[in-house]
Amino acid sequence: MRSTTVWTRLRHRAERVPAWAYDSAIALAITAVSLLLGNDRVPAGWSGLDGLGVALTCAVNLPLVARRRVPFALCVGVCAVWTVYVALDYWPVVNTLGPLLALYTVASMRPLREAALGALLLAAVWNFAGTTGEESSWATVLGQSVLYTCVICGFGHLARKSAQRNVELARLTGQLRRERAGAERRAVAEERVRIARELHDVVAHHMSVISVQAGLAGYVFDADPQTARGALGTIADTSTEALAELRRLLAVLRVEGGDRPGDGGPQLVQGSADQEEFGPAPGLDQLPELADRVRGAGVPVQFTVTGEPRPLAPGAGQCAYRVVQEALTNVLKHAYPAQAAVTVAYEPRQLTVTVADDGRGSSGGGQDRSRAPAPPGTGPPPPGGHGLIGMRERARIYGGRLDAGPRASGGFEVRLILPA
Repeated sequence: MRSTTVWTRLRHRAERVPAWAYDSAIALAITAVSLLLGNDRVPAGWSGLDGLGVALTCAVNLPLVARRRVPFALCVGVCAVWTVYVALDYWPVVNTLGPLLALYTVASMRPLREAALGALLLAAVWNFAGTTGEESSWATVLGQSVLYTCVICGFGHLARKSAQRNVELARLTGQLRRERAGAERRAVAEERVRIARELHDVVAHHMSVISVQAGLAGYVFDADPQTARGALGTIADTSTEALAELRRLLAVLRVEGGDRPGDGGPQLVQGSADQEEFGPAPGLDQLPELADRVRGAGVPVQFTVTGEPRPLAPGAGQCAYRVVQEALTNVLKHAYPAQAAVTVAYEPRQLTVTVADDGRGSSGGGQDRSRAPAPPGTGPPPPGGHGLIGMRERARIYGGRLDAGPRASGGFEVRLILPA
């Protein structure tokens, strides 16, 4: 593990070294090797290095520092100087490395036609060198020049394709990283919208119950203390339940690691240890409790289940619960003291949930309204409400639909149909 870490650090440091530094080191190394080889034992028929030979050797190899900037022009220039060097009867092998590296650079950075021209030029100079010297073999030199130039061009072409592939992979990696970050931001935004919708439903329902009960308690405080005490008890229970649901929802908004570099801001954290005490989200199995709470607020609720009950996906069950909660909240707020009926129908391929009221509180219609006094704060719905919009959005998320409107016999009906 430690050796891997050391190697990784060395690789990162090497990647930070500029390209010109590598090219400078390579040019100096090739020049030094060429000079040492030229001062070694020179074969018969060729001249050893003198002052002019040293200058020409430096002129062939030192320009390799700029091989990445002008590769083709550099290859032509190096071959031209090498031709002069060979024409003056210096040993050609001394300056072989420089032209080969120049040809490789052309093949790895420029189009194939430029690499082919460079290969032909280098092969021509090589074959010209094969005609000099006392023991030259033209056929051998021709074969070597063709073989070496083809091999060098092949390696350079592969390096060029590999570099292009790496650039494309880097581009795709960046694109995927941006798309993933965008998907994460959209997921966080959608989760926040869902939580906001949950908060709206929880607060609207429980505060409606509390408002109705508080108005009732104040209305009968002197005339019927027992009813007032019952209303206050309902307020206490409802507020406790509302606080529990709010804590469960707000727990997922806890910020973790938002100050670390690269973080996209506050994160939505779910499933943490802090949430274990709050229990699962409400579903169809808690509809009877919801009906009891609304009954306690003064609205008679008839709850009916048809078909064979079966487990549903948690999201679909929670969607149905929230729709019923919102619909009963609207009955409390805008149709008090109407009667409501909640029907849950388990059908073979779908779940149908219906919430209907007789509308006695809002429409009047000659109905008997002496059953219970209307507490302050109830009445027709304010214009521009978002309850039905939120319910329809919930149904759409889970592939269902929601129909809502007045009933022919009076009152209002909300019908939710979810695929199941």
